[in-house]
Amino acid sequence: MNGRLLTRKLLRGLLTVWIVVTFTFVALNLSGDPLEALVGDQASPEVVQQYREKFGLDKPLWQQYLSYLGNLAHGDFGLSLSDQTPATQLIAAALPYTLRLGLTAFGFGLALGLALGIVAALNRNRPVDRFVMSFAVLGFSLPNFFLGILLILLFSLHLRLLPSAGADTLWHLILPALTLGTHFAGVFARFTRSAMLEVLNRQYMVAARAKGVPRLRRVVWHALPNAAIPIVTIAGLKLGDLVAGSIIVETVFGWPGVGRLLVGSVTSRDFAVVQAILILTAVTMVLTNLAVDFIYTLLDPRMRAARKEG
Repeated sequence: MNGRLLTRKLLRGLLTVWIVVTFTFVALNLSGDPLEALVGDQASPEVVQQYREKFGLDKPLWQQYLSYLGNLAHGDFGLSLSDQTPATQLIAAALPYTLRLGLTAFGFGLALGLALGIVAALNRNRPVDRFVMSFAVLGFSLPNFFLGILLILLFSLHLRLLPSAGADTLWHLILPALTLGTHFAGVFARFTRSAMLEVLNRQYMVAARAKGVPRLRRVVWHALPNAAIPIVTIAGLKLGDLVAGSIIVETVFGWPGVGRLLVGSVTSRDFAVVQAILILTAVTMVLTNLAVDFIYTLLDPRMRAARKEG
């Protein structure tokens, strides 16, 4: 990736983050007074005014916005209204839990989805293919909260094998990771099958089979690398969406991650924490897209040549 293209993408990413920051700030401030959840309806006007001055809510909205942008430029995401803790500190405490859950589910879903997608492509229109596609459709269409509740009912309440909530041990990780990973596996299986079918029908694959190249080698060394670009695309999107995608799962299983923190912060109108989490999500998506573009150039020599000429 040349310097001009990298600069253009970085500027586009900064523009995206700025749009997210602006939209979030305006939408949250128009949704209601955050002090209502903090001081309640019975607080005196004097107490409410003191809190407004303390958090700068007595200033016009445009001044609050400029002040917020200035604080962001210095790495200050504001204080939580509920306990006066820096928003970044709350997120830093919850982020390891989300990464543990998200990366475990992502790894499980990617491995299972790739395997099932390849098997389905090699057995097109056979019962195995129909079974895999049925699983894939069920996996990415079944709501996470519904699947999570089913797993809790089966493995926690009925069989009493696994805990239903918490994050104290590795046993607590199994059900939420299985719930989120099933969705990933369904998506990856579907895209892998489509990409592999397109590659398997190309002329060089037919020639390799005619030359007697073993099937495993044809799949691993010829078909899979050429089918990797659409798989990398969807994998990048899902990897960048870990925080947002884990909100429901963390809520169902009482997992103390960023998703659950976001739900609690929205409920209590803790604007600083909500804004910080949404900015984190936007930055993650931007960085993931940049990483995917870089991987494209490694996978496809034609893209490297085109970008060098450009």
